[in-house]
Amino acid sequence: MKLLLVAECRDGIVLGNYNELLSFAGKAGGDHAMFLVGRESSLPHYGGRLYLADSVKHGEYRPDNHKKLLLDTIAKEKPDMIVFCHSSYGWDLAPRVAWALKAAQVSEVVDYVDGDLVVPVCNAKLRRVVRVLTGTTVVTLQAGAFSPAGELGGSPVIERVTGDNESRIEFLGYEAVEAGGVDLAKAEIIVSAGRGIGKPENVEMVAALARALGGEYGASRPVVDSEWVEHSRQVGTTGQSVAPKLYVACGISGAIQHLAGMKKSEFVVAINTDRDAPIGEIADVLVVADLTQLVPILTAKISAL
Repeated sequence: MKLLLVAECRDGIVLGNYNELLSFAGKAGGDHAMFLVGRESSLPHYGGRLYLADSVKHGEYRPDNHKKLLLDTIAKEKPDMIVFCHSSYGWDLAPRVAWALKAAQVSEVVDYVDGDLVVPVCNAKLRRVVRVLTGTTVVTLQAGAFSPAGELGGSPVIERVTGDNESRIEFLGYEAVEAGGVDLAKAEIIVSAGRGIGKPENVEMVAALARALGGEYGASRPVVDSEWVEHSRQVGTTGQSVAPKLYVACGISGAIQHLAGMKKSEFVVAINTDRDAPIGEIADVLVVADLTQLVPILTAKISAL
């Protein structure tokens, strides 16, 4: 198995999500090299061969131009698999490359088992094993699915990638998301509501516990998609990434998309009727109970202190 890992650059700085690419490569086994349109002043901690194109010349993202540079690299490396992160960069560039190679593409991979790719289905409640029939495969990795193992080090052996910089697209820069709602990233205590709260009226029960603890309340994606809570309170890969001192998960099963957004929490308490829920694997304390009974009692006890 030979892999080509596609790293990313933002404002001249290589993004740390290349660690997840390396974690996947370690699980898949085999040789690997890396591709980056970036700057020599900011390189990944990587001891292998790095194909480096200049982002000053080629822009940090011009998809038609980057596709040509990447295809030239693929022609040299002849990898069995080209691996992207499932980011705005990856989900745009990966299908372009797959189409050019006439290769299979598998998006949002969360595991690699016995040579097969694993992807979530049914809103991450189930997983599906995918066996690819083409000789070359293009994949994107779901954020947070492959945690880096240990501290990375080393300096890459750089091989320059050059080419014309003609493009029909001009890269202008990045636009900050308009601020709105609550900034959960600053909260030291977060109590989040999941699908297990049962009905929208129970959001207030979760919010009351958050207030008693002196924190903020958040929610998982299914709760936000059901319009029970505004999007500004969503925790996960499509919401906010948080790292509070205390994270209380109420009725949250623990889909990878949610775990990726709160895995840096210092202490995690999960309340769930299912003792086998995935959230239990990362929780410091798992309370197997009916949250509609437990949370009001807990709120009353804390408020009385």
